[in-house]
Amino acid sequence: MLDLSSKRPQVMGILNVTPDSFSDGGHFNQVDKALYHAEQLIQEGADIIDIGGESTRPGSEGISVQEELDRVMLVLQALRSRFDITLSVDTSKPAVMKEAIAAKVDMINDIYALQASDALAVCAASDVSICLMHMLGEPRTMQHQPHYHDVVQEIIDFFKQRIAVCEKAGITVDRLILDPGFGFGKSLEHNQKLLKHLNQLQVLDRPILAGLSRKSMIGAWLGNKPVSERLHGSVAAALLAVMQGACIVRVHDVAATVDALKIAQVVLE
Repeated sequence: MLDLSSKRPQVMGILNVTPDSFSDGGHFNQVDKALYHAEQLIQEGADIIDIGGESTRPGSEGISVQEELDRVMLVLQALRSRFDITLSVDTSKPAVMKEAIAAKVDMINDIYALQASDALAVCAASDVSICLMHMLGEPRTMQHQPHYHDVVQEIIDFFKQRIAVCEKAGITVDRLILDPGFGFGKSLEHNQKLLKHLNQLQVLDRPILAGLSRKSMIGAWLGNKPVSERLHGSVAAALLAVMQGACIVRVHDVAATVDALKIAQVVLE
């Protein structure tokens, strides 16, 4: 299980083994390229590597279980045999979760918060850490005019409900990490309010994971900059998330984020 006892924020490096992710799709979807990139992320200071085999960008279509397994498992097994680092698999499919757990993954990172049939049972039968994410709708439709009365409070209420469901299924609360889902069924205004008031999620007494790296909101806040020009904004957003209580930041640009967090730690500790 992931150890979050350290007061130092953890940096999760993104390893997309997909052909169509919004930022780096097609770059690392071969095993040798994925291993090389993972090694780079580790050398840059990543604490966790998050392997994703299915794009969840706005408008994306789903893939089959077998296709996701084919993309993820060889990379996961190779990383587990080569590196001593915490490994996470970004999946919502119980069959993929089961295979990843058998391959000694440390964390399941699920954008659907274990709402798929059998997901609770698969995770309850293991001791892995689990990241539950909030999303309004599904990736294919989530950005079609999302609406909230109070985005922060509704996310808190959602997590309270999912935590209770997990505990009832036999998943102890100490295994849970919460991701408010920046950009997943949220407008620019919702994302801004969520980042500004992220510390309110501390009422849930669970570690918070924040993933803002290179997302469209960063581009919009910078005057509609393309993905390739969102590094500095992404680092600033990660730093703000940590200052607002995030324990883990999920990022593409590990080295820059690690350096920024080191400076913040010197000043704020």
